[in-house]
Amino acid sequence: MKLGVIDYGAGNLRSVLNTFEAAGVTGHLVRTPEDAAGVTHLVLPGVGAFGDCAEKLRSQELVPLIRTWIGQDKPFLGICVGYQVLFETGEEDEQVPGLGIFKGRVVRFAESELKVPHMGWNSLTLSNPADPIWKGMGPEPYFYFVHSYYPQPEDESLAAAFCTYGVRFAAAIRRGNLVSMQFHPEKSQKLGVKLLENFVSL
Repeated sequence: MKLGVIDYGAGNLRSVLNTFEAAGVTGHLVRTPEDAAGVTHLVLPGVGAFGDCAEKLRSQELVPLIRTWIGQDKPFLGICVGYQVLFETGEEDEQVPGLGIFKGRVVRFAESELKVPHMGWNSLTLSNPADPIWKGMGPEPYFYFVHSYYPQPEDESLAAAFCTYGVRFAAAIRRGNLVSMQFHPEKSQKLGVKLLENFVSL
């Protein structure tokens, strides 16, 4: 296998690469479509804003690569904003469309007694605990979150895991060899490493 990690200027690339190394895999950066030659597993990490991410992916001409990759059902992992940007629109930047690979929008947590951003450890409710991506994690694994926005997929059957923070939201989606999540495996210690191990075995 050959792991490619998309580099559009996000700040957490080193921690993502380090966590993959802990999972036994060395990744290389994909900054142009040509950099993806020979790649078998593609990762879209995310730190920052929805609109910035979408604009940078377009300016680097990486959107056709991502669309084709997902369309061909090759192993794909989206993290945080790299999950959000797969949807059509986001409240964070209404002027910049997402990639529109999945129908739905990305919305902000409503004002409540809970602090926003949602930051820290929280548990998942798994739609299918037998899914290989959750292998070795138990029925309600805890992962680390840092976000103020979350996707609302039109097709709720995409949801591989839910999390509750004032509202129940789709913390991860799964289709074929695609898995994308709102939480950060690279900040989630042993379970994060295990998740990446499970992804590279797809």
